[in-house]
Amino acid sequence: MVEPTRITLVGGPSALIEYGGLRLLTDPTFDPPGEHPIGPRSLTKLTGPAVSEAELGRVDVVLLSHDQHPDNLDDAGRALLARVPRVITTDAAAERLGIGGAVALAPWTHLELARPDGGAVTVYGTPAVHGPVGFDASSGPVIGFVLAGDDLPTVYVSGDNASLRVVDEVADNLGPVDGAVLFCGRARTARLDAYLTLSGRKAARAAELLDPSWVVPVHAEGWAHFSEGVAEVVEAFDDAGLGHLLRVIDPGETVEFDW
Repeated sequence: MVEPTRITLVGGPSALIEYGGLRLLTDPTFDPPGEHPIGPRSLTKLTGPAVSEAELGRVDVVLLSHDQHPDNLDDAGRALLARVPRVITTDAAAERLGIGGAVALAPWTHLELARPDGGAVTVYGTPAVHGPVGFDASSGPVIGFVLAGDDLPTVYVSGDNASLRVVDEVADNLGPVDGAVLFCGRARTARLDAYLTLSGRKAARAAELLDPSWVVPVHAEGWAHFSEGVAEVVEAFDDAGLGHLLRVIDPGETVEFDW
């Protein structure tokens, strides 16, 4: 019998996805609140993780959308990577990390992970645009993921993507999607008059494009450069008549999913 899919929200972009007997962690951030330098500026972390690394338990795989921003990989999260058997990320991040478990996954390619029951989980790479079109050279490469397997839901994990065009491509190429973990928060920094991740309204539009059974918003709390929180995501989904799709997980909470 296939174990149910569960998601535990650690905080920010970090969520443990229990899927096909594997424990996959997105963008690990375990530092306490404080300033995180990034070039000549800093990002301010407002809250620590709701689940400590010790409380989280075994992690089989890290799905790392990118390594160049501390709100997606902070110091404690970076230390964790060396203790995880497999880290799936961008070409650039895999090279920079310099650890044996780091594996590069390009958009529209895939790899297979062995399941404890003898089957496989397929992880597909998807494009991600971390800001407005053409901002990639400044923000650096980012990747999203789609998880699939026999007797398992197909789950899209967006990473820090702000592009609805990308979401539409994911729906066309890897759909139908049963569930979506969308990085929201409408992130914004002083050096750019644009948004770097999905707003609540864009997340609702992404849900329309993907047509999943459920949507989990993450990366919408815990950092000062987010201009929206979970409340704005809920309002946007309600306004679009999609409130029934939204599954809000409080930091520290675990939710089980059907499809």
